[in-house]
Amino acid sequence: MAAHLKKRVYEEYSKVIQIPPEEAPQKKLRLSKPSKSAALHIDLCKASGSTEALQYLLQFARKSVEADSVEGVIRILLEHYYKETDNSVRLKIVSLLGLLSKTKGFSPDCIVDDVKNTTTTQRLIEMACKHLADTYFGVRNKCLEVLGHLGTVDSPLSRDGEAHPSLSGLRDVQSVISDYFGDQEPRVRTAAIKAMLQLHERGMKINQIIYEQACRLLSDDYEQVRSAAVQMVWVLSQLYPESIVPIPSSNEEVRLVDDSFGKISHMVNDGSWMVRVQAAKTLGSMLQVSHYFLEQTLDKKLMSDLRRKRTAHERAKELYASGEFSSGRKWADDAPKERLDTNAVNLIASGACGAFVHGLEDEMYEVRIAAVEALSLLAQSSPSFAEKCLDFLVDMFNDEIEEVRLQSIHVLREISTNIILREDQLDTVLAVLEDKSRDIREALHELICYTNVSNKECVQLALLELLKNLNKYPTDRNSVWKCLKFLGSRHPTLVLPLVPELLSTHPYFDTPEPDMDDPAYIAVLVLVFNAAQACPTMSSLFSDHTFRHYAYLRDSLSHLVPALRLAGRGVELVGSAAGPGSVESAQVFLQDSLNRTNTIHSLEAPGSQDLLDFTIRDLQRLGELQTELAGAADFCATYLRCQLLLMKALQEKFWNMAVPLCLKQNVMATAAARQILEETYKLEFVYSGLERRQVATVHHVRLQARALQLVLTARTRKGLEPLVSSCDKFLQEVDSFQRQFLTELPHFQESFVGKLLELMPRLSSCKTVELIKILQSTLRQSSMLPLTLPQQLHRATATIIEPTGESDNPLKFTTGLVVALDIDATLEHVQDPQSRVKVQVLYPDGQAHVITPKPGDFRKPGPDRHRLITQVYLSHSAWTDPGHVEVSLLLAYSSSTSSKPSWADSTDSLPPPEGAIEGTIPFSKSVKVLIMPKPARR
Repeated sequence: MAAHLKKRVYEEYSKVIQIPPEEAPQKKLRLSKPSKSAALHIDLCKASGSTEALQYLLQFARKSVEADSVEGVIRILLEHYYKETDNSVRLKIVSLLGLLSKTKGFSPDCIVDDVKNTTTTQRLIEMACKHLADTYFGVRNKCLEVLGHLGTVDSPLSRDGEAHPSLSGLRDVQSVISDYFGDQEPRVRTAAIKAMLQLHERGMKINQIIYEQACRLLSDDYEQVRSAAVQMVWVLSQLYPESIVPIPSSNEEVRLVDDSFGKISHMVNDGSWMVRVQAAKTLGSMLQVSHYFLEQTLDKKLMSDLRRKRTAHERAKELYASGEFSSGRKWADDAPKERLDTNAVNLIASGACGAFVHGLEDEMYEVRIAAVEALSLLAQSSPSFAEKCLDFLVDMFNDEIEEVRLQSIHVLREISTNIILREDQLDTVLAVLEDKSRDIREALHELICYTNVSNKECVQLALLELLKNLNKYPTDRNSVWKCLKFLGSRHPTLVLPLVPELLSTHPYFDTPEPDMDDPAYIAVLVLVFNAAQACPTMSSLFSDHTFRHYAYLRDSLSHLVPALRLAGRGVELVGSAAGPGSVESAQVFLQDSLNRTNTIHSLEAPGSQDLLDFTIRDLQRLGELQTELAGAADFCATYLRCQLLLMKALQEKFWNMAVPLCLKQNVMATAAARQILEETYKLEFVYSGLERRQVATVHHVRLQARALQLVLTARTRKGLEPLVSSCDKFLQEVDSFQRQFLTELPHFQESFVGKLLELMPRLSSCKTVELIKILQSTLRQSSMLPLTLPQQLHRATATIIEPTGESDNPLKFTTGLVVALDIDATLEHVQDPQSRVKVQVLYPDGQAHVITPKPGDFRKPGPDRHRLITQVYLSHSAWTDPGHVEVSLLLAYSSSTSSKPSWADSTDSLPPPEGAIEGTIPFSKSVKVLIMPKPARR
C-alpha cells in the first residue's frame, strides 16, 4: 500500500503539462479619417478677422461630426473662444458647444474639469489685471505673481480688468508686466522681473524688446532688482544670441550675447556681494560669447579690439582740416596719433574690463569661488582662453581661504588637458604641498597626475617636492606613489635623461644597492618603471639590483608598477597586461566558464560538483589577474558557490536516511542554507550595476535557501505548530517574488519558483505536511538557473589606509576615558556611503562596537570613489597587557530597499514586505591596532 501511494505521489509531482503555443493574432488594417478638429483649427488660424472666422464656423456647423472627434473639436472651440474678442463669434462658438455636447456616444464630463479650470484661470487673470493699480505694493506684487504663473503670451489683457474691451485697449501679458519694470516701489520692480522669468520657465518665449528695459534695471538702486535683472539679461542672451543690437551714442552694432556679456561683466563690480556672486556665476554659462570679449575679462586695460579705430583716411582728413603740417624740426611730429577717450568706448563698458581679475581679487571669498568656477566652465570650452587664465588660477593657490584653494586646484585639474605648465607656474603649484590640509595635498597630487610639464627640469622639480612631501607627511605615501605613476607615464621622454641620476648608476663603478624599505626609493622606482613602459631603451640603463627590485614591486605593488618586457640581463618578465587584447580574452574566458556551468540541468547530475569546484577556482584566479573583471568574476564565483552549497545539501543519500542517523549531515545542511542566505544578500547589495534579471536570479536562490531551511526545520523538530507561521511567511515571499519580478517570470518557467507558482493555488490550501513534501520534492528536482552578466558590474570595496596595523607601540589611555583613533579609508563603487558605511571595532573580549561616521567625513575625489576620513573613540576597562582591537568597515543593507536604480523604479508601487531583514556585510580587511588601557591613578 505504501509503495502504491508513493508511486501515485511521484506521478502527481512529476507530471508535465504541455501548453500548446498560441497563434499570434492577425493584425487588422485600420483606415483613419482626417481629423475634424485639425481641419477646424487650420481654418480658424487662417481667418484674418472676426467676419471670416464667423464664416468658417457657419460652414463647420453644417457638417456632421463623429463621436470620437467631438472632444478634440470642443477643445479647439474653447481655445478660440478665450482668444476671440468679437461677441458674435463668441456667441456662435457657445451655440456650437451646446450642439456638440448632445452628440450620441459623447460624454461631456471629460472636458468639464478643463472648462472649469480655464474659466477660473481667466477670472484670476482678470482680477489680477484689475488690481494692478492698487496703491499697496503687496497687492501689486501678488497680481504680478498671478500673471507670471497663469498668464499666456497669446491671451489679450487689459489694465482696467475688463474681460474684452476695445481692440485699442488690448495688450499681451508681457507688455502689462513690463510696465511695472519702472514702478516706484523696488519690490514691485523685482516682482515684475520674476513674473517675466516665470513666463520663460513655463515655456513661453520672451520678447526681445524687453532687453533694453532689463539692461536699464542693471543700474537700479535696489539690490534685489539688480540681481533679478542679471538673470533676465542672461535669459534673453540665450534666447537671441545672434541678434544685433546697437550701442548707445554710436553707430556700432554687436551681437546680443556679446553685449549682455559685457553688461553682466560690469556687475562683477557691483556694491552688493550677492549680486557679484550671481554675476560671476552667470558669466560661466555664457559659452557663445566672442573670444575677444572673453579675453577682455582678464585684462583691466581696454584691448584695441574692443574700441573703434579711425581709418588712415579719416586721420588725414582731420589733419588737413586743421591746417597743420610738419615743419621737420621735431622728430616724429607727423606720426599718426590716436587719442582714446575712456568715456567714449564703443563695444564694452570700461567697468567690465578685467571682470574676472576683479572677481578673483574680491574681498568676499564667495565671489572668488564663483569667479573660479566660471573660469572653469569657460576654459573648458575655449583652449586659448584656458592658456590665458592659467596664471590667474595658479595665483589662487595662495589664497587665504582653504575652500578657495581647493576649488582652484579642482578647476585646474579639469582644464589640465588643454595646458602645459611652465617651470615658474609649476613652482607655485608645488608650493602648496606644504599645506597642512590633507584634502589640499591630495587634490594637488590628483592635479599633478594629469598635468603636462614643459621640460625635464619640471619633472625633476616635481619629484623633489613630492619626496619632501613624503618625508614631511608619511601618511601621503599612497597618494604620492600614485601621483608619480601618472607623472612617469605622461612624460617618458623627459624622464629618460634623468634615469642615471635618479637610480644613482655609474657606467664604470658599482653603486650600493638602495634600501627597498625606503618609501622615497620606491617612489623613484614607480616613476622610472612607468616611464619605461613607453620607452623601451630605458631598461639598458638599469643595474642588476634594479631588475630584482622590479620583480619585487611587480608582485607587491602591481597596481603601481606596470608589466614590462625586460630582457638582456637574464630576466624576462612579461605581465598579464603585456599582450594586446588580454582583457577581451579574459572576458571570453569568463563567458566560456559560465557556458560550461549552464550545461548542468540537474543539481544531482554526476560530475556537476567537480565542474562547479573547478569553475569557482578559475574565476577567483581570473579576478586576481584582471582587476577590470574582478567584480564580474567574483560575482559569478559567489553565485556558483551558492549553487554548490545547495547541491551538497540536497544529496540523495542524506534525504533517504532517517533523521537520527544523519544528525551531522543535518547540521551541515542547516549551515549551508544559512551561508547561502548570507551570500545572496552580498550578491544583491555589495555589487553595483546589476540588471533586473540578475536581481531576480539572486532572489530565486534566496527562495531556495528559505525552502531548504523550512524542510530541515520540519525534519528535526517535533510538532507542526511552529511551522505554520513559517510556511505562511514563505508563501508570502513567493507571492512577493511574483509581483516584484512579473516581467522576468518567463525566464523562470522550469525553475524552482516557476514550479511553485504553478502549484500556488494548491499550496495555499494544503496542509503543512503536504506543503513540506511538495517543497522537498520540488527543491530536489529543480534545475540550476543560467547566469547572464550585465555590461558593467563592480564590487564595492574598501581599503583602510590608516591605521596601518604595523606599529608595535600601543596606544595608551586611562581606563574610563577615551582615545581617538584616526581612520582613513578609500571606498570604491559604494552607493550612498553616508548612510550605508559603518566602522566596527572588535575588542579582544568579544565586544563589538559599530560606529556611524558623520556625513561630513566623506569626500568624493572622483567618480565611483569616496574617501572616509574620520575618528573613532576607543574605551575599555583596565588590561594587564596590551591587546589588539580589530577595525573594519561594514556595509549596511535592508531587504526592504535596494540600491539598484535600474530596476527599483518598477517596484515603487509595491507594499514593503513585513519583517524586512537588516544587517551588515564586511567589505574591507580588518586592521589590528595595539592598545593598552591603564588603571586610573588614585
